[in-house]
Amino acid sequence: MFVGFDYGSSNCAMGVMNDNNVQLVPLEHGKHYLPSTLYTHHSALVVDFVAKHLKATAHEQDFNSQRQALLNSLPRIKSDLDLQPSDETLFIGREAISEYVQFPEEGYFVKSPKSFFGATGLKQGQINFFEDIATAMILKIKQRAEQSLEKELTQTVIGRPVNFQAVGGEQSNQQAIGILERAAKRAGFKDVDFLYEPLAAGIDYESDLTHDQKVLVIDIGGGTSDCSFVQMGPSFRGNSQRDNDFLAHSGKRVGGNDLDIALSFHGLMPLLGLGSTFKSGLPLPNQPFWQACKINDVNLQSQFYSESQARELNAQLRDVSAPALYKRLIHLQQNKQGHQLVQQGEAAKIALSSTNDFNCDLRFLDTELSKSLSVHDLSLAVESSISQIVTLAKQAISDAQTTPDVIYLTGGSAQSPLIKAALSEHLGNINMVNGDHFGSVTAGLTKWASMLYK
Repeated sequence: MFVGFDYGSSNCAMGVMNDNNVQLVPLEHGKHYLPSTLYTHHSALVVDFVAKHLKATAHEQDFNSQRQALLNSLPRIKSDLDLQPSDETLFIGREAISEYVQFPEEGYFVKSPKSFFGATGLKQGQINFFEDIATAMILKIKQRAEQSLEKELTQTVIGRPVNFQAVGGEQSNQQAIGILERAAKRAGFKDVDFLYEPLAAGIDYESDLTHDQKVLVIDIGGGTSDCSFVQMGPSFRGNSQRDNDFLAHSGKRVGGNDLDIALSFHGLMPLLGLGSTFKSGLPLPNQPFWQACKINDVNLQSQFYSESQARELNAQLRDVSAPALYKRLIHLQQNKQGHQLVQQGEAAKIALSSTNDFNCDLRFLDTELSKSLSVHDLSLAVESSISQIVTLAKQAISDAQTTPDVIYLTGGSAQSPLIKAALSEHLGNINMVNGDHFGSVTAGLTKWASMLYK
């Protein structure tokens, strides 16, 4: 059986065809969307989880030989953690978030792993680790879908952004695709194909078109924003190859996560000392505050949570002019609470799309600490990110050398009034259509899979 699989930066979803209609598969307590998060008590336990599920498969020998050193260390790690054979050691989705919030300092938490797959400069060990994270997540998601459908899933089309990274070009894209393809096959998919996420979203829109249109699909996901300028309609939707229907592509690693990070940095980090000074009058460096918020950059996160950073922050405490604020940054660093801070920024961003103010709960940093953020705060914080999204849209229109008949907006952050206003201001009076902000890509991937695997 085939599925369309949106392994997204913010959420994961799977779709199947049911009487020529797309049906989303429940993945977590009856919900169709599973947050792209993973939590485990120790990073090596991800390898352990994958190895157990690869026993007696064609992938077992190759995987075990590549991970032998880590596998040999597992008995000691499990003993140190006092883990029993029956203990659950790996969580995904909302369960991962819940475990992390309860025990932030005791385990390993990753959000939006797909954001890291195309990173430049990764060593083979890091690539292997991201493969294992992806494999573990896909394994669990696939198992839940098969349990719900009562059928084995063997074929899939997975969505991919136009570019996984702003830098690195096609080499970064191939690295990320390789990670995802190997993970999906280790998870049990026999046939794996990929489709651009904005095109997938457009295919869902195209299904209802009664006449041909030139459509600029703008897909603002959690980790990337992509634009695809595509000819669509009755004359095109039956084509099994769509390359000739493309007029232009543009994409960049800027998305909803970047909006969350920017709002957390500008709106919340002043409560931890951002913008304050040393007793000498010199400003505090912005770097540690940015590293703490930049949850989609594995290198910056490693630097922030390092022992050397802990020593430096504690050494600087006696020299800062606002030690009470700076102690909150030290508390966040010691307890690995950067994700919790950015979760509050994300909650504020979502709420401010329909209300003027949102009160962020920061009691995990200090008793009764909170911060009210406004639409104006959001506007200032995300101005740079929105400008980059507008530039992508302009680039696609320029490359296509024609004006779109319609702009089709999809993705979790596409509902932001700030983004829509910026697009209208810079692109002119072009009709905008709102897609299913979370389901369009999954639906398109599923419809493409039905053509590919029929």
